[in-house]
Amino acid sequence: MMYSTNRNINSGTQQTSTSSLPQRLFTRREVIPARNDVLWRIERGAVRTLTWSEDGTFITLGYWGPGDLIGYPLSCVKPYQIECLTSVEVSVVPPHMWHQDVDALVSHIQQAEELLSIVHRKPISLRLWQFLVWLSEKFGRDVEQGKLIDLNVTHQEMAEVLNTTRVTVTRLLQQFEEEATMIRHKRRIIIRPVNNNSNTGLRK
Repeated sequence: MMYSTNRNINSGTQQTSTSSLPQRLFTRREVIPARNDVLWRIERGAVRTLTWSEDGTFITLGYWGPGDLIGYPLSCVKPYQIECLTSVEVSVVPPHMWHQDVDALVSHIQQAEELLSIVHRKPISLRLWQFLVWLSEKFGRDVEQGKLIDLNVTHQEMAEVLNTTRVTVTRLLQQFEEEATMIRHKRRIIIRPVNNNSNTGLRK
């Protein structure tokens, strides 16, 4: 089950008026079709939006979960791709209904800017730590040891988001484990509460 702490919650009126929207199901790693005439509202699951450079290097633009609006009309980046990180269920939102989702559109902008600010933090250890905290707030759920990120993001995918190498991500995650501020649970990560005086994530 996916969890999202997205601040953007549709009102009862909006839910009622859009309850009959057509829905689509996609499998993990499937790419949501390129359409300029619709937006997709995520009902279940998680996706990432990405582009790539001339040399084939992937550049992650965002991570999105339940309640988020995504779609090609929201971006002027080309190429632009929406990849499913889990099985995903979406509602198809046509243009004449976009005005009903102003809150979701604002949330899309806010989340994109927040992630952009994280990507430019220094040193890289702080960048990675704040990205993990961001994931835990968006896709996390409380467990006894802390907050579990209920999404499997590979070391390579983290590196693509943070403009670093997979080796660096692996080394820093091991450092966080040694500092006992992060726990691995199967293929998931648990972020532990950090004392305000801790230097976690601040060292190079």
